[in-house]
Amino acid sequence: MSDVLAITEHRRGELRDVSFELVTAGSDLASQSGGDLHLAVIGGDVDAFAEELALDGVDTIHTVAEGDEFNHDVYVQAVTALYEELDPTYVLMGNTVNGLDYAPAVAEQLDLPLVTDAVGLENEGALTVTREMYASKVESTVEVDAGTAAVTIRPGEWDVTEAAGEPAVEAFDVEIDDSRVRSRVTGFEEVGSGDVDIADADVLVSVGRGIEEEENIELVQELADALDATLSSSRPIVDNGWLPKDRQVGQSGKVVTPKVYLAIGISGAVQHVAGMKGAENIIAINTDPDAPIFDIADYGIVGDLFDVVPELIEQFE
Repeated sequence: MSDVLAITEHRRGELRDVSFELVTAGSDLASQSGGDLHLAVIGGDVDAFAEELALDGVDTIHTVAEGDEFNHDVYVQAVTALYEELDPTYVLMGNTVNGLDYAPAVAEQLDLPLVTDAVGLENEGALTVTREMYASKVESTVEVDAGTAAVTIRPGEWDVTEAAGEPAVEAFDVEIDDSRVRSRVTGFEEVGSGDVDIADADVLVSVGRGIEEEENIELVQELADALDATLSSSRPIVDNGWLPKDRQVGQSGKVVTPKVYLAIGISGAVQHVAGMKGAENIIAINTDPDAPIFDIADYGIVGDLFDVVPELIEQFE
């Protein structure tokens, strides 16, 4: 029997999406391993977070009331203490700015092998982690022989668990050594952010190099307005300075998981696909019937966007 400990994330009073994806990944792995899934919530309004995380597949939620925001030194001490108390086989964390901050320190302190940026997990006698390399052009598998492991999962690769459960909620008291806490959060500054966050949008209308000229983006914006959607883009549009960086979807932009993703004039390079393949419904418009975007699209229109988009605007208005 192999238990799983997953460390959730929050920021500025809200749980991050990766927390719910960790529930899905953790419960799947625990089921394969014949163990229980333990969630940890460290800092912030732990009781409110525990209510949100009371989901199917979770056996126990451990709340650690230490601080309000993420702190490397606090997380390392808390996760280490939880591991020593629970003795899980696997520790899961997000492959995020926070997760990659403390995961290596936890793995080193606990003498655990660390596998980062997982896009798949299987346990058939030994843990096998699927990863992507070379801008997602190559898929590799890593088999962990050590028995135990720490793993960070890539956001957007697992569905969000929504079914309610009835996990036990237990407060975990850990004595934080204040002499080892050498930093603290003094505030947040939004760098290069606009008026919207494309990662939170339910419907995204995304434009690529097929738009040809900057002034043509207005046409796609009209469609986005008609759909009550948010405008986003592939990297070439941002590189040209036609839209700000915060609108970029992809490996070097943002990972998005909207209900609908409408790709207009986007060929489907692997770097872009890595940022939006988790969308529930993908619709593509492209003149090239062999464009890679059609390989992952649920619906496709082979046609000139300058003919198709005005027709869609008329229909939705």
